[in-house]
Amino acid sequence: MQKNIKISIFIYSMSGGGAERVMSYLLPYLQAKNYDVILVLMNTKIVYPSIENIPIHYLEKSEANESGIFKLLKIPYLAWKYARFLKKENITHSFSLLTRPCYINIMARWFTNHPYKLMISERNYPSLQYGYDDSQSKINSYLVKKLYPKADLIISNAKASTQDLIDNFNVSPEKTGVIYNPIDLNKINAIAPKETFFDDKYINLVSVGRLQTVKNHQLMIEAIAPFDNTRLYIFGEGELREDLQAQIDNLGITDRVFLMGFESNPFQYLKTADIFLFSSNHEGFPNVVMEAMACGLPIITTNCKSGPDEIMKLKETKLDDIMITDYGVLSPVSNATLLQKGIAYCLENQEYLDNCRINVKQRIKDFEREPILELYTNHILA
Repeated sequence: MQKNIKISIFIYSMSGGGAERVMSYLLPYLQAKNYDVILVLMNTKIVYPSIENIPIHYLEKSEANESGIFKLLKIPYLAWKYARFLKKENITHSFSLLTRPCYINIMARWFTNHPYKLMISERNYPSLQYGYDDSQSKINSYLVKKLYPKADLIISNAKASTQDLIDNFNVSPEKTGVIYNPIDLNKINAIAPKETFFDDKYINLVSVGRLQTVKNHQLMIEAIAPFDNTRLYIFGEGELREDLQAQIDNLGITDRVFLMGFESNPFQYLKTADIFLFSSNHEGFPNVVMEAMACGLPIITTNCKSGPDEIMKLKETKLDDIMITDYGVLSPVSNATLLQKGIAYCLENQEYLDNCRINVKQRIKDFEREPILELYTNHILA
């Protein structure tokens, strides 16, 4: 073990989200480097076998469907428990991801004099994530503004997210860092494509994402409707399934737009599709866009905050038109007409699509796993 260094990685659960996936890479990476590392969870769900040899401490064993007010009221108590854990285990570096673990990590300092480097990770664009006119958004916006500046280091997964914290949440630029999400190219490259799934009489577009308001699947369904030579396959599950199916039925495109449900291995479909379509209102750093690029797909996406414009190296933002990059097309958020224009541009320019397929495979190498995990290690231990 590395002498006198003990690292706590604190996250709500190890279910199948983007932050959880990054930690499923980082934890064994740190352990392989002989660092003493322990995973702290608040929920028992674990879907990543890569962490089976990592010591786990459960701060609690909560249910995911707990009420928001109960989750809020528990935070000071959990911070007290976490403070006791930090002191008992002699933790020197505490790194938390996702909002509640970050609150708890910061508030733990109220309950202990034990010295530790306090680091948090912001995975979204807070002004938009908490920009809704409801009590939950207002409370979270207040807590981010009051608590986040007290951390020693805030690692974001996009430059835009970091700038949002600086501009709107009183965070000092000196306390920030940006590390993009890593992608396991070896694993993706090893996955066999589903060769006979798509009908090659159509241009086949694929989207992957939870069926929730923030993903705005309604927008892509509206935009794709006029293109009779296309089919759209949406992989994901969520509370909007019935609403989206009703929209598809009302537009008369049930033979061209399909809600496929959750798929644990979307790569087999991405590898044989023609284009990846994405229409979120806001993001942190959308892994699915990178995963589609790793599969060689041109991208059509809304230019949502944050992530797509950084992944696709957008040089000039436009509010009233589509934006052409070497990797695909971006369009303004929530504008079906311009998303439709972006789709039309791609369908009408086969040479452009062919070039995008080459370019995305080169660009995705910038997000390879090991160099990014090394960046995490350097930031955490600096």
